[in-house]
Amino acid sequence: MASDVDSAPLVGRADQLAALRAALHDDIGPGQTAAVFVTGESGVGKTRLLTEAAARLRDAGAVVLTGSCLDIGDASPLHPVLQALRRFDADLAAGQARTSAAVRGLLRTFAEESGGADSAGALLERVSAGLSLIAEGRPLVLVLDDLQWVDRTTRQLLLYLLAGLGGLQLSVLAAVRAESLQGAHPLRRVLTELRRLRSVRVLDLAPLDRADTDRLAGEIVGTPLAPEAADQVWQRSGGNPFVVEELARDLRDGRDGLSDTLREIFLSRVDVLPRQAHAAVHAVAAGVEPVEHWLLAEVLGLPEQELIGALREAVAHRLLVGADDGYRLRHRLVAEVLAHELLPAERAGLHRRYAEALTQAPAELHQARLAHHWRLAGEPGRALPAAMAAAREAQRLHGFAEAHRHWSAALQLAATPASGPAGVPPEVDRAALLEQAAETAHQSGEHARALSLLAELTGGEPLDPSCGLRIRRARYLAAAGRSAPAEAEYRGVLESVDCTARDRAAAAARLAELLLHLGRYADAGQRAREALELAATVDGSTTEVVLASSALGFSEAFLEDPDAGLAVVRRALETAERSGGPEDVACAYLHLAELLTGPLNILEEGVVVARRGAERVAELGLGRTYETRLLAIATNGLFRVGQWAEAEKVVAAALRHRPSGADAVELLLARCRLSVGYGDVEASDRDLEAVATMLAGGGAPRHVLPMLILRAGLAMWQGRHDVARQAVQRGLTESRSDDVVLLGALAWHGLRAEAEAHASRTVAVDPTAVRRLRDAVDRVAAKSVTAAGPVRLNADGFLALCTAELTRLDGRGDPDAWARSAAEWDKRHHPYPAAYSRLRQAEALLARRSRSSTASKLLRQAHEMALSLGAVPLTSEIRTLAGRARVDLAEPAQPAGAGRRQDRTRPTGVGRRRSAGAGPGAVVAEPTVDELTTLTAREREVLAAVAEGLTNKEIGQRLFISERTIGVHVSHIFDKLQVRTRVQASAIHLRNRGE
Repeated sequence: MASDVDSAPLVGRADQLAALRAALHDDIGPGQTAAVFVTGESGVGKTRLLTEAAARLRDAGAVVLTGSCLDIGDASPLHPVLQALRRFDADLAAGQARTSAAVRGLLRTFAEESGGADSAGALLERVSAGLSLIAEGRPLVLVLDDLQWVDRTTRQLLLYLLAGLGGLQLSVLAAVRAESLQGAHPLRRVLTELRRLRSVRVLDLAPLDRADTDRLAGEIVGTPLAPEAADQVWQRSGGNPFVVEELARDLRDGRDGLSDTLREIFLSRVDVLPRQAHAAVHAVAAGVEPVEHWLLAEVLGLPEQELIGALREAVAHRLLVGADDGYRLRHRLVAEVLAHELLPAERAGLHRRYAEALTQAPAELHQARLAHHWRLAGEPGRALPAAMAAAREAQRLHGFAEAHRHWSAALQLAATPASGPAGVPPEVDRAALLEQAAETAHQSGEHARALSLLAELTGGEPLDPSCGLRIRRARYLAAAGRSAPAEAEYRGVLESVDCTARDRAAAAARLAELLLHLGRYADAGQRAREALELAATVDGSTTEVVLASSALGFSEAFLEDPDAGLAVVRRALETAERSGGPEDVACAYLHLAELLTGPLNILEEGVVVARRGAERVAELGLGRTYETRLLAIATNGLFRVGQWAEAEKVVAAALRHRPSGADAVELLLARCRLSVGYGDVEASDRDLEAVATMLAGGGAPRHVLPMLILRAGLAMWQGRHDVARQAVQRGLTESRSDDVVLLGALAWHGLRAEAEAHASRTVAVDPTAVRRLRDAVDRVAAKSVTAAGPVRLNADGFLALCTAELTRLDGRGDPDAWARSAAEWDKRHHPYPAAYSRLRQAEALLARRSRSSTASKLLRQAHEMALSLGAVPLTSEIRTLAGRARVDLAEPAQPAGAGRRQDRTRPTGVGRRRSAGAGPGAVVAEPTVDELTTLTAREREVLAAVAEGLTNKEIGQRLFISERTIGVHVSHIFDKLQVRTRVQASAIHLRNRGE
């Protein structure tokens, strides 16, 4: 039954409505996302604004889904999304069968979800795919009211979609009650992080000003208010639209003698209701909104016509709102006023009738409400099974925070003496409840709570004889950052004669992992060997073997025997392949690829292993998770060796899987490295904002530090040296990582930012920041001494860059220091830092007015390297310096990637090229030089064979190269020549040979 509660005019919100339409519809393009969070006090008009904005967006052609969050702490996971889909399906016309089928298919996705912890991201992917089918190419707007009560699973879905991973033109419009976001409210931190993103706005909805207050009151009364009455309304309402409406209606209807408090206003309105309407308002206030019509009928026990009459009275008196999904109070302030008006026995009776009615109609959304009502009815014995069922349902939908609240409630209910007519509560295994509550607390990040529950499970004893519980306690301790007691627990299991070989293998493997994270590589290797020996005596211990092998391989690689570490990881892969376990095989491939591309710096083989592993795990059905992570490793390896065009293709293929969580972060960071290198500011910002969104609740150093490094690198190309400094200093403050290569990269970006500030004289050098950076460089140098050769090699490269940047800060710019840096990176075959070092070496030589010929040669070398990469900002800076020094760079045709990224729609790209350093879309004249200048000698040979009409296999046989390698060469040729077919490439070859 619809209500006319919103018949009052919307006053003073025209600017907000225009801003909402622009932000959520007009200003976003296909595939982009946006969000506006409307905050404000109760009664300020958030819900009304959302309703009006949703109607206007719907009129503009958008698909609008509207839902609201439950107002109890243990809300069912994804309730507002489920509610929005059901509402939308109910409103669809008969001729929209295709859309209705898509909606119902998505609803079945929720009903059929298995609930495994590892499938949480898959659920997000399926939800995204379902929303795409519903949208049918149109903009999609998700409108959520009362977001302060949102469950954790819905928050995760919003973060996933707003990160741009759903491939939708998606907008989110949500209302949040400002006074609810106090203390440690889980939404508070997320909103704080989201405020920093350009695609997200927070609209603080203020009360009406005096003029709009007078206008609203006058519209309701039907005539402008007398000055005395207008003053009274303004003073009592403070501009709150809801209170203004209530006071104005009192004036219009001649209700006098009300007190000045809002409580008295509400109570007086309720008291004048007929008895049955009065009971209906109290019943809705005690329920969980929306209260369905059938449920209210059961609770009140009224005949249908009498119930409808009572509800009509309540709606007419502006106390209830009727909609298709049920009834709500006009404002939740009504419930707060009525909360103390019933006797305890009356309240308990209402909740009992709700619980009894819900018991007769079980459904997936009822268990949380059932537990809520039985508990408030004083029936813990009946609330307990419902709370346990709600917990299992939350776990099935990956709502671990909600599940933990339900299990905690079940623990309290199990300990509560039964006082109601239900008698003695059912017998439950309290130990099982404690285990479930502890594990879900750990899964939701409440590690201290998990430890407390585990201590209760063991009776408070510090060392329980159960080896499984001790391993679990060690896991929780390690996750909580309490490494010393975690290590002691693991050692206790290893020393106990009561623990099985399987327990000791698990303890040794996890202890090795802990020691590895602590940087104690020798101890980690020792424990990993012990774990492998124990695992060899236990069937089905592949997981322990893979975990221990990872620790052992990295331990050996970081110390003195990288070959031995690599051999251990290779054996782990062989073991996993023999066992056939999909996740074991995937994990082994992941560790092998990380070892090769990380500590060992064997980039080409690492890329091959990562791509081969990606193909293998895709066959095993793990494409969304492990395949994307392996492709991220491949992308990073290709970036370092300068194969940026190929890296871009790999990361684009991986992102088609719509990954979530850490997998998505890895890929977005990989793509952002390319965007920063290319100088694509918009794409870089978009990816960094997406990563920040995904990490809004916190992130690991392996993700946070690269994000900050990329932010600093992008800011420096933009000349925003203060922003770069802030990013680096934040990394130094927050990081506890022992990765000397990552810390070295962070320190280099910090010193470069200070040197750039010194050179530009736009921002003063920060002596404190420089001192911290020098200390960081010293730490990297000290730690790298004990590392294995490949690790030292990588660290030495960044140390060389840091040393050279310090000479820029000193004002002397030592060309010898930059020459050493260039040599270091040449040895590693990393062209980007090598080109940058040559640029700075030439700059230092020119500043000294010496060896101008050497400087010219260095600039030409750097220019050629930057062009081959497509590194537009670096190319631009090289050209700027060359122009000032009057150095002729003998510029070749534009190479790999530089024009490709800006002009993707041209069939050949031969006649249109972008100038390095020019803005997007800038076009320069057709080059008159040889179009094949950018190709290597080998690529020229391959192109000549292509022009002969040979296949890749035939070219490989002629040049004694594998067919796969020929494919890579052809891909590079296409990118450099900006063509799409072999015919177009052949035409360019023939034209430049005069044939």
